[in-house]
Amino acid sequence: MTTHPGDWPVSNPVDLDHLDDGYTADEIEQRQRFNAQRARFEITLNSIRADLEEQPSEASIRAAARRWHDAITAMTDDMTAALRKSA
Repeated sequence: MTTHPGDWPVSNPVDLDHLDDGYTADEIEQRQRFNAQRARFEITLNSIRADLEEQPSEASIRAAARRWHDAITAMTDDMTAALRKSA
């Protein structure tokens, strides 16, 4: 039987206890934070891409992109104003 990446059940599981040998706890924590941030970015970007791909025409793709842009800009303005007030 041929196996492919992502097949289940896994015939040769990875030993997660020894993946990080040679790294300090701080290095591992830094890598985990980086991976979490990158994953959040990719999930968000792919969600936007999925919305744009659902649009039926070039004009509606551009309109949806403007809505995403405007929503992100408004959220940014709100967050920076709140940060200024708290400082």
